Amino acid sequence: MNPLSTMDGGRRWLTTVGTKPPRTVVAVDDGITADEAFRLASSGTGLAWHGDFPGARNLLSAMSRRCGTAAGKPFQDQRNHQARRARILGRLLVPLDPGHVLPLRRGPDVRMACAEVYGPSETASLVSLRELLGVVGAHEWRVKGVDIPALGAKIHPRHGVFSPVRGEYVDLVARTPLPSKELAFDIGTGTGVLAAVLAHRGVERVVATDNEPRAVACARDNFERLGFSGVETLETDLFPPGRAPLVVCNPPWLPARAHTPLERAVYDPGSRMLHAFLDRLPRHLTPGGEAWLILSDLAELLGLRTRARLLDAFERSGLEVQGREDILPRHPKAADPGDPLHAARAKEVTSLWRLTTRAAPVPD
Repeated sequence: MNPLSTMDGGRRWLTTVGTKPPRTVVAVDDGITADEAFRLASSGTGLAWHGDFPGARNLLSAMSRRCGTAAGKPFQDQRNHQARRARILGRLLVPLDPGHVLPLRRGPDVRMACAEVYGPSETASLVSLRELLGVVGAHEWRVKGVDIPALGAKIHPRHGVFSPVRGEYVDLVARTPLPSKELAFDIGTGTGVLAAVLAHRGVERVVATDNEPRAVACARDNFERLGFSGVETLETDLFPPGRAPLVVCNPPWLPARAHTPLERAVYDPGSRMLHAFLDRLPRHLTPGGEAWLILSDLAELLGLRTRARLLDAFERSGLEVQGREDILPRHPKAADPGDPLHAARAKEVTSLWRLTTRAAPVPD
């Protein structure tokens, strides 16, 4: 185990989540024990791996087991545990040579996956093994796609864009009666899956928005693959200009802080996006039009938000509930007793709230 200078001999630090490189980095190989690796990583030391690739993965798994579990603890304690675990495991590092070549024995070809996320590389670099595995996994999802039965086709997610692996919210949009087929806005489109479902159902024009450039690019690519020429993409904060008779939004479901950019699809501190959507919605909904707000009640089951507060938010924004479509979970975690949130997930219900603007009082 040897100390390294300037990030393993001058290698640049690669990250997509904004983490800072460890101040101290030591070279390690198969000679290090999992206990020693865990102790060093817990103290803030980076471990630059110089053994073979399977050995690095085995060490990562062993370190993960030593992180323990927060099952049965309050939600915020679990989130804190997850953040600490991510920091520790993120300190096992692997080198990349120019061109994103992984120089470890028995290592996979990661060049294309890394180029998609980090861009071209003419210098040597160092990256968290945990992040690299995520980059490679995202590339595989992008290549093979995710089957969407409601489309009879696949959606191809990109790294950093939440994959539509949970089909409940897609099925709600696929089955709820359309108020109009003229125009729809899909707010926070992500991969574009809901906009694609609307186009598949015959909506003539769909405007899909997102404030993340990678999501806009991902959605645009999916619309082109599917041949939906009537779907437009726009990088903006929430709403496009104008009004529509149908506005669809599937905001992050949990009012908690996101630890990574990808988690912003799930966590919304203080429900900021939800409240901004509701407050601005009446200015973008045509008279008589509907907004479809898709929310899980997981936040309520975890004690992060009450149903009364949600209904009060509708009221304050001048909205009325015209109906609600519910669906039970089908994802594997709902049936996994080992999942830390199993008790809540097993009771979870995802709802599509049909909202309209409240009618103005008729003058005497």
